[in-house]
Amino acid sequence: MAARDNELGGFLRASRSRLDPGDAGLAGGTLGRRVPGLRREEVSVLAGVSADYYARLEQGRERNPSAQVIDAVGRALRLSSEAREHLFRLAGLNPRPGSDTSRDLVHPSLLELLNAFPSSAAYVLGRAFDVLATNAIADALLAPFGQERNMPRILFTHPEAKSVFADREPLRRSTVHALRLNAGRFPGDEVIGGLVEELSATSPEFEELWNGHEVGSLTRAFKVFVHPVAGRIELTYQTFDVHDAPGQQLHVGTPRPGSRSEKALAGLAT
Repeated sequence: MAARDNELGGFLRASRSRLDPGDAGLAGGTLGRRVPGLRREEVSVLAGVSADYYARLEQGRERNPSAQVIDAVGRALRLSSEAREHLFRLAGLNPRPGSDTSRDLVHPSLLELLNAFPSSAAYVLGRAFDVLATNAIADALLAPFGQERNMPRILFTHPEAKSVFADREPLRRSTVHALRLNAGRFPGDEVIGGLVEELSATSPEFEELWNGHEVGSLTRAFKVFVHPVAGRIELTYQTFDVHDAPGQQLHVGTPRPGSRSEKALAGLAT
């Protein structure tokens, strides 16, 4: 029996032993149970696989589980993104991103963190670069774009983008390169696919950049805004991946201390 199989079985047993039946949606809770956690049969039902198959998986007798089965087992065990990634690797599979509907939910602690940057523009982007959450300064900075909160759509189709972004062309390129990188990281993502199809049909500039097949990350960047109320604002952006929400990124734009941009942001904050 391969060590990988032993590790997989041990991980599955430990994971189900930590899961409260009530948390898994099973009636009765822990009443009448001799050992904590879920039974094998319960995991198999929640995952939609046969009890025999799941038993073989834990015992190391099933050596080639499919990604679909491992994904279902991970969901049945309510694994975190990190634990789910670990499960895939133990099964000899490449981890793949989930497609659950909570992908664009921002954790409350991250929402609180946004407000920890009172003199900076802070916001959270999703996989397709939708602005999922902002602090007050970032919200005011994006006000010229009204209700539109998708950055690629703003950059390539919004009439105010040309006047607000003083460095729009390099920003366009880096955004498309990062969007293509995300399309590879999250294959089959319907939101990314729909956005690419939409912008390819409406913006020749986007289509040309997309067809260049270049990839890159949104990391450290210098951006210049020309806000209709606050005027010219220069910010240095740092980007942080949100570890427990694959595809989400926290962006924080900070002005140089003592600069006119710092004063302009302070005005926006009020």
